[in-house]
Amino acid sequence: DPSGTFVQLRLGLAQTACRKRAPQRHCRVLESRRRPTCLACYKFDTSDVPKVLDKYHNCGPSHHLVAKEIRQRDEAECRAVEEAGKGGDTLYLPGMFAFSRGLPA
Repeated sequence: DPSGTFVQLRLGLAQTACRKRAPQRHCRVLESRRRPTCLACYKFDTSDVPKVLDKYHNCGPSHHLVAKEIRQRDEAECRAVEEAGKGGDTLYLPGMFAFSRGLPA
């Protein structure tokens, strides 16, 4: 894509029996615990040192009743991130620009 590189990551997290203070290499996964699924989308420009044009990330429960709605919202947000930096009609969102009022002359 000439407007940049789009990356989408889907991660499944699992709670383990290891403590945060004393990390170990091999940790037992707790089976009956929650397992959230995380989605992250990034769009980088094409410069020598890539900069993030837009990003979206969300970690939500995978077992919840509204998981389908969350997944649909995530997909829509990732599509918007993928479109970042493309020419043509760019979407204006409130808060994209900030203006300050100058002092009277």
